[in-house]
Amino acid sequence: MGRVSTEPAGGARRATPLLDTLRIGIVMLDGRGDVLVWSPAVQEILGWPAEETIGRPIEELIVSGEEERRARVEALRRTHTWRGNLSMRHRDGSVVEVEGRGSLLRDTEHHPFVLVNIVETSRLRTVEHELAALDALFASSPLGIALFDTERRLVRYNDALLRLVDAADTDLVGRTVEALLPAAMAEEVMQIQTGVLETGRSVVDVVTPSLDGGGARSVSYARLSDRGGEVFGVSCTVMDVTERLEALDKAEAARGRLALLDHLGVALGDRLDVRAISEAVTGALVPRFADYAGVLLRGEVAAGGDLPEPVIPVGTPLHMLGFAARHAGERVERLLRLGSEIVYARDSLLGRALDSGEPQLATSPEEILRASRAGDPTTDATLDLDVHSLMAVPLRARGTGLGLLVVSRAENRDPFVDDDRALAVELADRSATFLDNARLYAREREGALMLQRSLLPQHIPEPPGVVLAYRYVPGSSGTEVGGDWFDVIPLPGGRVAFVVGDVMGHGLHSAVTMGRLRTAVRTLAGLDLPPDELLARVSTVGDDLSHGPDEPMMATCLYAVYEPAPTSAGKRCGVLTLASAGHVPPLLVTPEPDGGCRARPVDVPSGTPLGIGPALDGSWDLTEVEIEKGSVLVLYTDGLVESRGADITAGIDRVCGLLAGPSRCRVEPEPGFSWDGSGGYVSPGPVEDTGCGGIENACDILISALREQGGPGDGRLSTRDDVALLMARLGGLPGDTAASWSFTTGDYAVRRAREAVRRTLHEWGLAELEDTGVLLVSELVTNALRYARGPIGVRMVRDTGQPAGAQGRVLVVEVSDPMPEPPRERVVTEEQEGGRGIQLVAGQARRWGTRHGPEGKTVWFELPLD
Repeated sequence: MGRVSTEPAGGARRATPLLDTLRIGIVMLDGRGDVLVWSPAVQEILGWPAEETIGRPIEELIVSGEEERRARVEALRRTHTWRGNLSMRHRDGSVVEVEGRGSLLRDTEHHPFVLVNIVETSRLRTVEHELAALDALFASSPLGIALFDTERRLVRYNDALLRLVDAADTDLVGRTVEALLPAAMAEEVMQIQTGVLETGRSVVDVVTPSLDGGGARSVSYARLSDRGGEVFGVSCTVMDVTERLEALDKAEAARGRLALLDHLGVALGDRLDVRAISEAVTGALVPRFADYAGVLLRGEVAAGGDLPEPVIPVGTPLHMLGFAARHAGERVERLLRLGSEIVYARDSLLGRALDSGEPQLATSPEEILRASRAGDPTTDATLDLDVHSLMAVPLRARGTGLGLLVVSRAENRDPFVDDDRALAVELADRSATFLDNARLYAREREGALMLQRSLLPQHIPEPPGVVLAYRYVPGSSGTEVGGDWFDVIPLPGGRVAFVVGDVMGHGLHSAVTMGRLRTAVRTLAGLDLPPDELLARVSTVGDDLSHGPDEPMMATCLYAVYEPAPTSAGKRCGVLTLASAGHVPPLLVTPEPDGGCRARPVDVPSGTPLGIGPALDGSWDLTEVEIEKGSVLVLYTDGLVESRGADITAGIDRVCGLLAGPSRCRVEPEPGFSWDGSGGYVSPGPVEDTGCGGIENACDILISALREQGGPGDGRLSTRDDVALLMARLGGLPGDTAASWSFTTGDYAVRRAREAVRRTLHEWGLAELEDTGVLLVSELVTNALRYARGPIGVRMVRDTGQPAGAQGRVLVVEVSDPMPEPPRERVVTEEQEGGRGIQLVAGQARRWGTRHGPEGKTVWFELPLD
């Protein structure tokens, strides 16, 4: 008898007989219908004990009409059996529905009596439903179902199993799997069945190939036990999972394709160099998609040029700009050589891809050989690598051919299929877009740099006593040009002005604003103004220049004037006067007694930047610094000292550290040294200087350090901003080019000044200028004696280069006095005596002018030497 598991209180499980679960009761009636026997099961069903029912008519416990009673009696009399449902009274007053079966029996004396079996209808219906469901499952389920006994023999199975194991019209009852499956497979199945029978652990979803090899089956095993826990077999379900596995394979392949596309996008990232993109494309494809990959591009793409026609003409050479190989060696080098130039015939596989614009695929060595020219060394090298599948995909962007993406598979790898061709087209299209963007970027960037170069100084003068080195390096902010600039402006008297500035932001507007501000500075520098006054005037002009139609532009600027002293002045070689409009402080590198150098920022008050509105009085303070011989002035824009996530002070300290020490500014330039600059400006040729004067090398040290911070091997700056760098080794004027005197006020000052000038002109071999020079000096000294109270200075400087507006070599003569009011050129009349001296200077000199200093004014004039 079977047993069923129930869940008693406390959580323990116990076995229950199936008949107890159904509760089948037995009632025996005599011929009159009185109860003779009342089993305990009936008592459990109806609640009436035997002592209350024996001898009692059964009809008293049945809820039914007379007609139903007669029907039951008639059925027993006629057929001796009856079956039907009854509504019986429970002892608690409720009604219990039961199903009964009655049989009319007779004893040996032919006395009749009735034997009735009753079962609760609810429990019986449950069992019947379960049996019906089991039958339906066997009959209609698409799963193959088999039941084995403890000897692993088939006891029941359905038609679906026969179809799945290809055993139609075969009686399998009593047979084991050894009669159905190949020996190796049958042995494995029987071991699984034995394990399930012994342990009770189910085995689920064991995937095996079908017997015909055309699909796959999923098999699951479970132990069969009755409700009492007695083991009587093992079940087996078989499901055809061929379509599921195919779908999984397709889904996995789709995920692989998406992963490859994503990997390619990550590999390309924000690259804007054609060669770097080509190498990234091939590196992303090998070995995930192919064993060998190469990117072949026409020369215009690599050079950033225009593409004259949308289709690559036959015979156009292609350049290998990127390749990757799963294996390295001499054979690979024969096929893939970076930078090699290749020309393909029209009838070759790669030529057809170029000519048609459609991907070409060869899936066997024979096809590769047929699709190539006879004796082609490239084909021989390809086949020598055991390549059996080759695909050439055109690289096209915006309807224009750029080149080819060539991929191949070798050895035991599966050949390319149509899905691979579709994926390769997608890969090529994405790569071509990046390549064309890089081409356009290179072209636009070159144009932007040409524009910016045209706005920067085209010629840097060589003032006496000053050695210059300079760099301009574009930042990494794409094709947008910046607003950084520098300038060197010779001034009268051997002085020189250094300018560095930075317009905030990027773009053409910034570059144009930079050009306007630079022009304004050069124009105002011709007026020989002090740095603070020049910045004030530039700010007034700059408010109009820097405010565009859409938004204002702010700029910083530092203006410094260096006045060299004669070399005979001792350790001091000149005076530097500076003013800053919000610019980063300049650096001064001075020689140390131990042979090294000391670099420090110059303490220049940071005034109001240009272009932010009307300037306030005193916004720019004037700073004077006495310069020692061999000192180096370093002017720069903030791109040199800015660093992501760091304070700008730390950047200034870093640059000072690079410039300090014996291995920096003291390094002599190598003979023939030339710096390519990557688009930056460089001084022509090596600089022969001593002390802290190896400034060409020092410039390279600073720019190289900035590139190293930008990232290993990418050649970019660590900042997105441009960098303008100007270094000047400051020295004195040679003794044979300058002379100066100071005269006290008195009757002999004019005569002494004339004699000093005449004597010096003869010593310099400039006797032809004696008459004019002596006359003009006499007029200016006389004018100073008339109005000034204090010493009068006279200074002469020759061969000072080419100041703004002048041509050729000149002799500059300066007369200084303590009076701040400048002389004015007047219209002289018979009644007015004054003004004749300045009128004479203006008529005889090439140029003349006045500049103000802290102790008065200086009137100067130029006489041509050529």
